[in-house]
Amino acid sequence: MGQIKVEKNVGGIQGLCVIEPTVHGDSRGYFMETYNENDMKEAGLDMVFVQDNQSCSTKGVLRGLHFQKQFPQGKLVRVIKGSVYDVAVDLRSDSETYGKYYGIELTEENKKQFYIPQGFAHGFLVLSDVAEFCYKCTDFYHPGDEGGMAWNDPEIGIQWPQVKGSYQGSASAEGYVMEDGTALNLSDKDQKWLGIKDTFKF
Repeated sequence: MGQIKVEKNVGGIQGLCVIEPTVHGDSRGYFMETYNENDMKEAGLDMVFVQDNQSCSTKGVLRGLHFQKQFPQGKLVRVIKGSVYDVAVDLRSDSETYGKYYGIELTEENKKQFYIPQGFAHGFLVLSDVAEFCYKCTDFYHPGDEGGMAWNDPEIGIQWPQVKGSYQGSASAEGYVMEDGTALNLSDKDQKWLGIKDTFKF
């Protein structure tokens, strides 16, 4: 027991957690438990995961901001190769931090995990040449249920590291580059999302 350290409510946002596993290393390499249900419950985290996903992306790829509308997912995310800047945006209409975001760099070196509960939009930007990204979900992927928001919405104001460019009124990646000249790379779908005010009209 006690193989993880949990920092709760990071960034002052209820429910967001940064989880650091205990790494046992020597000259041969290392071992760590990437998930242990007993340790999670001991830390007050009792979510149940039903699906594991993995993606590989190149530098400048930005995926997000995504959420499921009728079947919201909690996600436990980590990086096993390279580095990403990972972001969660609070979309809970009754939350004191609605519309606020928290971002964290996840790398193969720091081995940190980020838990994003239901009710958040999620996205990440690849900072390394290549990144392999893994995450556990509390609900299954439901085709046709995916929603999204503009990654560069000025109302949210995410400070994506190493990104140069200015908002031109849409989620288009045109005009945005990384500091080393790498073009920002978004899917066609992610360049068509709207800002938070147009996505949610309470």
